[in-house]
Amino acid sequence: MSPTIEADICVIGAGSAGLSVAAGTGQLGLRTVLIEAGEMGGDCLNTGCVPSKALLSATAALRAHPGEGAEDFRGRINEHVRRAQQAIAPHDSQERFEGLGVTVLRSRARFLDPETVQAGETRVRARHFVVATGSRAAMPPIPGLDPARVLTNESIFDLATVPEHLVIVGGGPIGIEMAQAHRQMGSRVTVLEKGAILPKDDPELVAVVRERLAAQGVVIREGVEIESVEHGTADHTVRVRDGNQPEAISGSHILVAAGRKPNIEDLGLDAGGIAHARQGIKVDARLRTTNRRVFAVGDVAGGPQFTHVASYHGAIAVQNIVFHIPAKVDYAALPWVTYTDPELAHVGMTLRDARARYGSRCEVITRSFSGLDRAQTSGGAAGIAKAIVTSRGRILGCSIVGPHAGELIGLWGLAISRRMTLRDITRLILPYPSYGEIAKHVASDFYRPKLFSAWPRRIASWLKVLPAA
Repeated sequence: MSPTIEADICVIGAGSAGLSVAAGTGQLGLRTVLIEAGEMGGDCLNTGCVPSKALLSATAALRAHPGEGAEDFRGRINEHVRRAQQAIAPHDSQERFEGLGVTVLRSRARFLDPETVQAGETRVRARHFVVATGSRAAMPPIPGLDPARVLTNESIFDLATVPEHLVIVGGGPIGIEMAQAHRQMGSRVTVLEKGAILPKDDPELVAVVRERLAAQGVVIREGVEIESVEHGTADHTVRVRDGNQPEAISGSHILVAAGRKPNIEDLGLDAGGIAHARQGIKVDARLRTTNRRVFAVGDVAGGPQFTHVASYHGAIAVQNIVFHIPAKVDYAALPWVTYTDPELAHVGMTLRDARARYGSRCEVITRSFSGLDRAQTSGGAAGIAKAIVTSRGRILGCSIVGPHAGELIGLWGLAISRRMTLRDITRLILPYPSYGEIAKHVASDFYRPKLFSAWPRRIASWLKVLPAA
């Protein structure tokens, strides 16, 4: 008979979301079981955010030393990626969580009934469960495409050599980041996208990224339909149709970056009374599933697929489970960043969403980085900030393309979450010279026409005759 563990919380999946929950409940003294069949740290540490950003950082160094051989540099890049992962891994390790009092089971988990999970030879009965099994690269239904013959985010970081010609299927953040990184390593790169690249971002700011990639030699084919793939011995052929024109594109490697799919197979969700669909496990605003003792967090819950959302979900689940606070998800100030050069970041409402809700009562303020002294001291670094506000100046959303956009967007996220106005931004004292000053430039542009209109000028003229204070 299988041994049974009685627990307060059982977390299935040791990625960003699951680890956030287990760290919180373990440190609060609850009997916590964490089940993980694969590597601790999940996708982010092993095949996602950490290796991709380490790769981008290393290829930026390659631009600074263009005389070095790309093949030699690839080995050094891979070593840099491994060192980054090794530096972060202890924080996500089994040893750390066991030190927090968490019981860690390295096995696959499957619900036997609404309150019991089987993990290897062990059964776990718990008051609450948290499913945090994440997602993986989706394979589009392209005739001839063999998943074993293409790269995904799970395998591209293991390449020992630089691809001669990397063909990327998908023009989202992963595809575009990898396109620039590999072009900087010396690969020929072709991006194939059936729509427009980076479709969730502001088109005007996407154009800045597109132009930079084109100037670097990345070939971006938008609006093309992929009809089939043929895998050869030494190369691969992707047959596409651009309008009515068929074309064959050959490459040494194919990277599929065409979306993600939730890891929900073989979890026994039906036995657990947990409703699910192709997009993931069905949850309410508190991340509860149809089995009220079970929560789903992170990518598997079918919402925005970002590591910071996974951690945020973890906090929501802990508040509900441990403290009985009816916390709900709120994406009003959700940020996302594409870590290209230049970086592209967004938070809050898009212009389309704002106009749908507020109509003519919303305004857009666009400001170039060219007016920033810091940009000039950095060689004229290009960039644009675009804020979306109500007619009274309340901040609804913001998009930034330029140096450190991912860092600059945080201020705008705080402003949105606190329902601040641009007037609050004008009152800030920001360091000079800095890229952060772009926020005050945007805010000043909103109020300048009002401040220097006829009435304020007339008032200033009347007041100048008063005695000095």
